[in-house]
Amino acid sequence: MKLKAQDGKYRETDVTDIEGMFRVIESIPSKNAEPIKQWLAHLGKEKIDETFDPSISLQRAIDLYRTKGYDEEWIAKRIKSIQERKKLTDVWKENGIENNIEYAILTNEIYKEWSGMTAKEYKQYKGLRKENLRDNMDNIELILTDLSEEATKRLATKQKPNGLKENIKVAKLGGHAAKVARDDIEKNLGESVVTKTNKLNYKYIEEKETKMIK
Repeated sequence: MKLKAQDGKYRETDVTDIEGMFRVIESIPSKNAEPIKQWLAHLGKEKIDETFDPSISLQRAIDLYRTKGYDEEWIAKRIKSIQERKKLTDVWKENGIENNIEYAILTNEIYKEWSGMTAKEYKQYKGLRKENLRDNMDNIELILTDLSEEATKRLATKQKPNGLKENIKVAKLGGHAAKVARDDIEKNLGESVVTKTNKLNYKYIEEKETKMIK
C-alpha cells in the first residue's frame, strides 16, 4: 500500500493484517520476541480449554466487560442479546440463508428500519471503527435492537420465508416493531434515543489516510 508520509507524499510501505503480524512475530528468532510468543501460546491454550468447557469463554467475556467499565445490568443485557442473536441466525439458516453476506444484509435491513442507518453507518455515527456496535449502545438502544431481532425471529419462525428476498421483507417487519417503540419513547422523552456517544466515551484523535496501489 501507499501510506502518507510526514512530508505529505505517498510512499510504498509494507503492511499486514493482525494475523499476518503474529505470523511474522512467530518467525523472529530474537529473544526479544519471546514474551509475545509466550502470550500467543497462552492464548492458544485458552482456546483449547474453551473447547472442552465453553463456560470459560462466557466468564472471560463477563470479566472483560467488567474490566472495561461496563455495569452489571448492561452486561446481563448484552450476554442475553448474544444468545438471542444466535437463535435468530439459526432461524435464518433454516429459512435458506446460507452465508455471512446474507446475514449482514438482513441485519442492515433491521437496523435501517428502526434506526434509519445501516450497521456501518450507525458505527460511523458513534465514531467507531473496529469496535462492536452493540458494545457501544446504551440500555435503550440495546433493548430496541433486541426487540427488532426478537420480532424478526418470531415472524420468520411463523411465516417461514424462504431465501434472501422473502427474509428481507420479514426483517423489515421486525425492524418496524422497534421503530414504533422508538417513536413512542422519543415522543414522550422529547429527544432521540439514538445517540452519538459510545459506551465508554472514547474517540479517535487522528485520521490516517491510505491509498491502495493499483
